[in-house]
Amino acid sequence: MAKRVLVVEDNELNLKLFCDLLRAHGHVTEPVRDGREVVERARSFSPDLVIMDIQLPHVSGLELIEALKKDEALSPVPIMAVTAYAGKGDEERIREAGAEAYVSKPISVMKFIETVEGLFRGRIPA
Repeated sequence: MAKRVLVVEDNELNLKLFCDLLRAHGHVTEPVRDGREVVERARSFSPDLVIMDIQLPHVSGLELIEALKKDEALSPVPIMAVTAYAGKGDEERIREAGAEAYVSKPISVMKFIETVEGLFRGRIPA
């Protein structure tokens, strides 16, 4: 059965790549370019997974993760953070905000899909 994935990414090439990969694996995607729309779009789309860029204009991905986790209806939805900004302590901050998984850019296609599928099976990647 197809899973529903909300993809939050402001870079058009990355957004297309992530959505194309997910669709090729049988999932339904909802692209979101503007972080200010994330909570509302998540409520209307009812995703099984959220893929969240951390570096967004207007609002940080960390703030959005925290907002999704504070929303009663959305808090159970796993979040996979994806970011090019991978400094010391960043993964820890991202996980503390509530993300269940973290993948750094540039992504490994295999790692990206393995992480997505693991989250769908309820396995939280290390």
